[in-house]
This record gives sequence, C-alpha cells and structure tokens, in this order.
Amino acid sequence: MVPTTSTAATACTTPYSATQVYTGGTSASYNGHNWNAKWWTQGEAPSTGGSGVWADQGACGGGSSPTPSTSTGTSTGPSSTPRACELSIWVAGTQYATGTVVKYVPNGKFYVATHDNPGYDPTVSTWYWSPTTCGTDTPSPSPTSSSTTPNPGGFVVSEAQFNQMFPNRNSFYTYSGLVAALKAYPAFANTGSDTVKKQEAAAFLANINHETGGLVYVVEQNTANYPHYCDTTQPYGCPAGQAAYYGRGPIQLSWNFNYKAAGDALGIDLLHNPNLVQTDASVAWQTGIWYWMTQNGPGTMTAHNAMVNGAGFGETIRSINGSLECNGGNPAQVQSRINAYTSFASILGVPTGSNLSC
Repeated sequence: MVPTTSTAATACTTPYSATQVYTGGTSASYNGHNWNAKWWTQGEAPSTGGSGVWADQGACGGGSSPTPSTSTGTSTGPSSTPRACELSIWVAGTQYATGTVVKYVPNGKFYVATHDNPGYDPTVSTWYWSPTTCGTDTPSPSPTSSSTTPNPGGFVVSEAQFNQMFPNRNSFYTYSGLVAALKAYPAFANTGSDTVKKQEAAAFLANINHETGGLVYVVEQNTANYPHYCDTTQPYGCPAGQAAYYGRGPIQLSWNFNYKAAGDALGIDLLHNPNLVQTDASVAWQTGIWYWMTQNGPGTMTAHNAMVNGAGFGETIRSINGSLECNGGNPAQVQSRINAYTSFASILGVPTGSNLSC
C-alpha cells in the first residue's frame, strides 16, 4: 500500500539525503513531513527521536518529497537506482547477502552486493560489490553496532567501528586492551552528552592514529633518538638504562619523567619496567589515556578538557605537540590529524564541532 497525501497539505521541501550536511535552520522532507535541523547533522534521518536534532514541521504533500512505501526497494544490480533502500554501514567481516546495499564511510558512497561475501571491502572486491545509488534513505545501524549490541565497558566505539578506523593496525593494539584501560579513567569518553562522548573518543583515536601511523607502530622508529630521553637531572635517574625511555604505545610515551609520572598514577612501576608499555596492550592504552586525561603538555589544558568543555579538537593537538605543529609550525601535520578526526567522527555519526585547527 502507498499512502496518499492530502491536496491541502503544505508542499514538501527538498527530500532528505543521508549524504548531505544540514546546519541549523535548514530543511528537508522525509516520510511525508517537513523537518528543520536544529544544528549540524549528517546521516541521521529526520525523526522525533534520536539526538533530537530534527524538529517536525508537520505533514506535507506534493512537491518533490518521496512518498513512503512499504517496499524496501533494495537494489539488485549495479545499474539499479532504487527509490529507497534498507542499508547498513559497511563493516569488515560481516556476512552480506547478494542484493544488500551498504554505505562505505571512507568515501561516502553506496554499494550493492552482487555476490554473497564475508565483508570484503567494496572498493577492492569488484566481483562481490558494485557501486549503486540509494535514493533518500539513511543507513540503518549495522547489526554489530553499539545500537544493538552493548559495547564492552560501555565504550562509545564498538569493536566493528574500531576495526573500521584501523584496518591495518598492529595486532598488539587490541580492542579488548583499550576497553580494559578505560577502568583507569572512567570519565574518558564518558562525560557530557552522547555527542560529546563520541567526539572525545574520535579525537583521542585520531591523535593516536597520527602518532602511530594508524596503530601500526608500537615503538618509536628512529632508534637514534633513544638515548636522548633520559633526563639525568631527575633524582631517580634512569634505572632501566639511558636508552630505555623511548616512545612506546599509542601516545608514544617518552622520557623517564613521563614513565615515572604515568606509572605512579596508574600504580605500575614503569620507571623500572618501561617495556611493559610495548608488551602489555592494556598498559599501553592506559598510558595513552593517562596523558590525554591528566597532562596539559605544551598546551594550556588537557585534551580531555578541550573536548568536554568545547575548546575544540585543535586544542588537543596543542596539548600533544604545541608549537611543533600549531601556530604554523607544521600545518600539514595538523591537517593530517584533522582529517582523521573528521573521518572518525563520521564513523561514529557525530559532527566535528568547531575550532578544528590550532
């Protein structure tokens, strides 16, 4: 059955598009209603639920609004342009049946499965996937996403999303290690609204993505730097050896005084056992979160405070690398971090917020 609309209804405005960015005050029509966006949004279909970003302006008819239908209209081939689709965000390792339509977040495009497959990359496996378009519908949550399956430890990033962010990560950087590390700082990615929580998680993961080449490197690659990280003016010296305090883990923790401070805060003797940061995934993640939550670095605030208090992603960069990158120090490096943050925020379905650069 295709419901009819009253000829007296207000004309429908431009149909909603899952790939379009809407800012406060912009409008779209969806399921026979006109809607106004209250703030920035993308990929969240108009409804009275969700984050509350959409305000219902009442029923509409005529114009260019799509008419609701009980049919899913799923695409069955590369040349098909369905009026509406039931689709999901593509997740590696998820079984997809022929005819399934997915959105591939890295490039924002839609693909239809032309053969059953166990989650092959749509941009690589052209035998199993073909490009398609998907009308005006928005992706429904993946069955492995946090909306249907509670994430371990309540973390706002699901394992599937984590794997999507870091497809080439070193096996050392386990998702379970990250979740275990959350216990050390319960406020991490767990302060403020759901949007702020996800923004902080995206910001943290974007910065460590930059520090480790996409979670590929566990230790600093320039071994010539290793002897430089021993501050002999500290009363406790460098008991593990002058060259033992090089960069390790997701934040690339370095210097004897940072190993001492992180170990004291976490209840782990990292001054005498710095290798724990490269052999124990949970310890490695804890040092990254420790720095994020407690250290201003060369900035004026912690990265955590920058995200939860609205200072913006740019201030997290300043807290990590200061003038080495900010204030024109290395704009290419800053942009690399911003690009990762924008991508990760999109995967988590939240806006980036303002003040992205430093």
